[in-house]
Amino acid sequence: MLKTLTSVNLNLYDQYSVDRSAIDATDALAPIDLPISMSPSPSPLSPDLAALQRLLTVIAQLRHPETGCPWDLQQTPQSLIPYVLEEAYEVVDALQRGDTADITEELGDLLLQVVLQSQIASEAGDFDIADVATGIADKLIRRHPHVFGAVTVNDVAEVHQNWQHIKAAEKAARGEVENPHTVTPKLRKYHRTLPPLTAALKISEKAAAVGFEWDDIEGVWDKFHEELAEFRTAIAAESKANQQAELGDLLFTLVNLARWYGLDPVDALQGTNRRFVERFAQVEAAANRSLSDYSLAELETLWQAAKAQLRAASREE
Repeated sequence: MLKTLTSVNLNLYDQYSVDRSAIDATDALAPIDLPISMSPSPSPLSPDLAALQRLLTVIAQLRHPETGCPWDLQQTPQSLIPYVLEEAYEVVDALQRGDTADITEELGDLLLQVVLQSQIASEAGDFDIADVATGIADKLIRRHPHVFGAVTVNDVAEVHQNWQHIKAAEKAARGEVENPHTVTPKLRKYHRTLPPLTAALKISEKAAAVGFEWDDIEGVWDKFHEELAEFRTAIAAESKANQQAELGDLLFTLVNLARWYGLDPVDALQGTNRRFVERFAQVEAAANRSLSDYSLAELETLWQAAKAQLRAASREE
């Protein structure tokens, strides 16, 4: 059975920068009951909870040591990492396309990863799905005192400000005290948790915000040409490790150029990938034999024709 949450301890209220008087005279260490509308549903389970319970049962059966699926039994938290990433990106793709059927399916695939990771952890005695659900529910309640407490906010900016104060208080309670004059912990987090291109943009933005920045755009272009020359030198005569490092430096500088011009490098590369696939599909559709049988000049002709066709179709829309 899924555990349900009836109350939550809001003992961090006294640590973040909100008007303490706005929380009435409530003891900050006392739990605050949720409204009746948010109380657990009585038995029998609601359709939503019944469906989740069914999924939990299915995953538990797949992991049964005697009657389960050999593939599922082989999986570890680490072996499932590629699937977590793949399913998350597939959810994003479905959302961008606005296909509700695909969104439903892909969210289910991502939910599978959450439940499967929790099942494996439960078997090891680390945590279970109830811990996961309770943890996020507690966090949302703590960080929304204007909804679940008596704090008043006037706009989204104040919501964001409270969120950051509460988040900082939570870290302090865990002993994760950050030096307010350093940004390195945030840079490390971006590096560890974000896709490389997104991380590069966030890292450069955060560094620039504290003054680690070029004086003007010409300085960024100079850096780009410097890194390009170093990359060409590495390719010509240096080790694979140095070549890799110089390529990374060049890409990082390109991200900074994009930032200076107000461009999103992630969106830019996604757009290029999409256009390449669309043009390649047009080339394959126009070909009457295997592409490997065409000369480079013939392929270039097909490619330019595909570009022109797609450009014309885009203008007509």
